[in-house]
Amino acid sequence: MPHSAIICCSNKLFSNPSSCYKKIHMERSFFVIIPSTNICILNPGNASVYQPGGAAPISSTNKAISNRWRILMPDGTYGTYPAPRALGSSEIQEVVEHYSQAALNAIRAGFDGIEIHGAHGYLIDQFLKDGINDRTDDYGGSIENRCRFLMQVIRAVVSAVGVERVAFRMSPAIDHLDAADSDPLNLGLSVIERINKIQQQVGAKLTYLHVTQPRYTAYGQTESGRPGTEDEEAQMIKTWRRAYEGTFMCSGGFTRELGIQAVAEGDADLVSYGRLFISNPDLVLRLKLDAPLNKYIRKTFYSHDPVIGYTDYPFLCEANAGKAQHSRL
Repeated sequence: MPHSAIICCSNKLFSNPSSCYKKIHMERSFFVIIPSTNICILNPGNASVYQPGGAAPISSTNKAISNRWRILMPDGTYGTYPAPRALGSSEIQEVVEHYSQAALNAIRAGFDGIEIHGAHGYLIDQFLKDGINDRTDDYGGSIENRCRFLMQVIRAVVSAVGVERVAFRMSPAIDHLDAADSDPLNLGLSVIERINKIQQQVGAKLTYLHVTQPRYTAYGQTESGRPGTEDEEAQMIKTWRRAYEGTFMCSGGFTRELGIQAVAEGDADLVSYGRLFISNPDLVLRLKLDAPLNKYIRKTFYSHDPVIGYTDYPFLCEANAGKAQHSRL
């Protein structure tokens, strides 16, 4: 079964198609089932650390990410996030064009499509959520205003590469990097309503809508925008699933069994895996065979070593060969 690669740009959107290929070797984050190769494009906004000339990162706000969150530095120490600069209203169109150009670069580089990353506290998420967006212009305040930047990005990218090559990822219920919302259910429904409208206008659907489960584990702890019971969170996903007029993908802490269950019960059309693919380069085969999985080592996820934590996890055939050799000793 073919698989797709999600490659995230750590500092800014791709400005050079060749950098896409370099990232494939640097970051092994994959998902299964989509029979094509997609690239994830994002701008981290105030979650960015390295800026040309030491400039402040851009965001919907001037507020820095709190000390609740830490940056893993190249030397292995942890630092704090720098204070961002709120984008001026007149600057936003240029950022929208960056997303459009990044999508074009990705297609020219040979990718089949792109996933716009609007989740996990990155720039689009910083505009969507009222816990971080404190603007008073046309991009802040009401849900309509907070969705404006995202809709401009989606329309621009769809216009650039075609709706059939575009997907979108969101995480309305997750509090990550201080991006939380007071009403995640309605925020998700508002985004979906507007995406449905775009699809109706262009006469075709996005490749998929990718939603991270309301409860997932990051930095070794479970985080949620509004803590609730598992039933409440499951109902939120079901509500978004019913509202979206297209292919619905879920991610966030899925095991083989939970993934099968989600699809079988109609809660998702597709299930995405990330961390398990880091430690299992042949995850698709292992899931198909219900074979044992390598355990991932979280502390090596963002290491600067080109091998450790990236390409040193064994394939199933290598693991079995090692066991067979050990049994003969």
